[in-house]
Amino acid sequence: MVFSPFLFIFINMKFSFKNDYAEGCHPRILEALSATNLVQQNGYGLDDYCLNAEHLIQKKINNPRAKVHFVSGGTQANLIVISAFLRPHESVVSPATGHIFTNESGAIEATGHKVHAVETEDGKIRPEDIRKVIDVHQNKPHQVKQKLVYISNSTEVGTIYSKKELIDLYQFCQENNLFLFVDGARLGHALKAETNDLTLEDFGKYTDAFYWGGTKNGALIGEAIVINNEDLQGEFGFHLKQKGAMLAKGRLLGIQFQELLKDDLYFDLANLANQKAMKIKKSFQEIGCHFLSETFTNQIFPILNNSQIEKLSENFDFYVWKKIDEDKSAVRIITSWATSDEIVEKLIAEISSLRNS
Repeated sequence: MVFSPFLFIFINMKFSFKNDYAEGCHPRILEALSATNLVQQNGYGLDDYCLNAEHLIQKKINNPRAKVHFVSGGTQANLIVISAFLRPHESVVSPATGHIFTNESGAIEATGHKVHAVETEDGKIRPEDIRKVIDVHQNKPHQVKQKLVYISNSTEVGTIYSKKELIDLYQFCQENNLFLFVDGARLGHALKAETNDLTLEDFGKYTDAFYWGGTKNGALIGEAIVINNEDLQGEFGFHLKQKGAMLAKGRLLGIQFQELLKDDLYFDLANLANQKAMKIKKSFQEIGCHFLSETFTNQIFPILNNSQIEKLSENFDFYVWKKIDEDKSAVRIITSWATSDEIVEKLIAEISSLRNS
């Protein structure tokens, strides 16, 4: 028998439920990258793959006038979109849990734009929340002017917006001269949630811009920025170049989105991740757990006591998300397209053993 050091390392590693990008990419993407490796193409997003992927996205959102730009990551997408759309004295309204407020190292503020954070129970922002921010910023020109509303779908706490909620936000933004921008890092998981009633066409119709996330759903890297508002399209390429986001080998992003979208592989992968998470959620419910938020996506937030967290962390990695009190915290368990049935069953067995802990 030949001893493999790699097998030894794997056996002694904890399995991670900390994020949905711990694995590389779906095998079909590797195959596509390899198969096209020696095909010469134009650079900077003008290759056939990026152009075809843009066409696929336009078709799926039913908006042929939308412009699509591919970038490498979510923070990069948020930073470039917001800084491109806003003038120096304009600001952003975001849920307090929003990625731009909590997890981007002040990237938006570093461009000179203030982020107004709104506390919400479920990670979602509503027109009345935005109105409160606007109402206390009427001393013009001495205070910054609110110009863009940032939301995520799914949110950072796994919840999703309904069609009515998105339309209400969009109409409020239209009435108050605001842009609505949606962070879609986990857009696939939101759209495949069993309680979802939004469609891709809704994002083409009821947003000024959104980005379609690939990194967290099967791609190696990559997000697709989709700009629906034609007034915001014209010089966006300058912002991409200036911020270092215009890749000479943009083909690497286009190939990935082309592969993910051509037969809805993207949504099949998101659905798999959601199903695994819901199976794990059920096991927590069976031992009497409460949750920080009610989710139907690939993120769940069970509330556990300290001894349960310690026991579960012996074999699995996850984030302790929020302290509830001295004895309890909410943890985040997140699944990906690559989370195996075997690992899910092992986690469920561990969860069952927590019943009396």
